[in-house]
Amino acid sequence: MSFYTSLNGLKNAQTDLGVIAHNIANVETNGFKKSNTQFADIVAGSALTNPKLVQGIGATVEAITQNFALGPIEQTGSALDAAITGDGFFTTRAAISGDTLYTRNGAFEIDETGFIHDGSDNRLQAFPTDITGTVTSTTPADVQIPLTNGAGADFAGITIGGNGNINAAYADGSVEVVGKIALASFITPTGLKQVGSSNWESTGLSGAASYGEPGVGLYGSLQSGALERSNVDIAEELVGLITAQRNFQANASQLHRLLAKHQITLPAAPACRVLSVDLAHSSATKSNQSPRAQACSVRFPPRSIWRGWSARRAAKYQPPDI
Repeated sequence: MSFYTSLNGLKNAQTDLGVIAHNIANVETNGFKKSNTQFADIVAGSALTNPKLVQGIGATVEAITQNFALGPIEQTGSALDAAITGDGFFTTRAAISGDTLYTRNGAFEIDETGFIHDGSDNRLQAFPTDITGTVTSTTPADVQIPLTNGAGADFAGITIGGNGNINAAYADGSVEVVGKIALASFITPTGLKQVGSSNWESTGLSGAASYGEPGVGLYGSLQSGALERSNVDIAEELVGLITAQRNFQANASQLHRLLAKHQITLPAAPACRVLSVDLAHSSATKSNQSPRAQACSVRFPPRSIWRGWSARRAAKYQPPDI
C-alpha cells in the first residue's frame, strides 16, 4: 500500500510542477490568469471501521483552479487597446465557426472591412447604439466601423471611452458612436474552460454569461490605450517550484527505499560498446567476458564476407562489465 501511496505522491508532484511551469512560461502573456493545484487527502474505511483507526492512503489532485485577480496595467498608447479595471470579460465571436469566447486581453485591431477583432480573427462584441451613444439593443453583436459617414467623409480614427463607447472619427471632423463594448460576467468564473490565447469558453460549471455596460454595477470601467498583463508573480512561482521539486524528490526517495527493501530492481537496457574482433575465429574471445557480456555478444557472418576488410572494421557490441 505504501508503494502506491508514494507513487501517487510522485504523480501529484509532477502535476504541480507542470502547472507552475505553465504559469512561468506565460509571465509575459497579456490577459493570462495563473493556475493553482489543489490537493486532497485519501482515506480508506468502511461503515464498520473504527473511526480512530481510519488510515490515510495518500493524496490526489482535487482541482487545478484559476486565479482571476487583476494583473498589472501597462500603458501602450494604442487607441484600440483596452484594459478592464475590475470584473468582466471582453466577448468575441469567431468569424467562421461562430463560437463565443471570453478574454481579458484587450488588444484589438481593425480589418479591411471595418470589423474590430483580436489577433485570432475573433470579432469584438458590443451593444448596438445610435450615433449619440444610446444603446438600442441589449444583444451583443459584431462591431463594424463604417468606412465613410453619412456625409461621405472618410474614416480617420477611433477611440474607446471609459464607458465602453467606440467613437469613430471622420475626415470632416465629425465623431460618431458605433457601439458600446459589452462586458460578460459569470456566477463562477473558475468554471470557465481554457481554450488558449487567453480565451475561455463558458461551461455548465461557470453558468451562462450575463452582459452589462462598462462602469455600471459590478462591471469594471475600461482604460483606453492600456493592456492587462499576466497576473503571475514570478517570485512566488519560483518559491512554489522549489517546494514542488522537494515534494517530488521526497516521494521519489521513499519509492526508492521501498524498492530496495523488497529487493526489486528495475530492468535497464544494456549499454553496448564496440570491441575489435579476431577474424581468424570470427568472434571475440569470451574467456574474460561476464555472462551478461556474452549474452549481448553479436554473432558475425562467415569469414568470407569480411575478406578484404581490415581487422579494425570488424566489430561487435558488448556491454561493459559491471
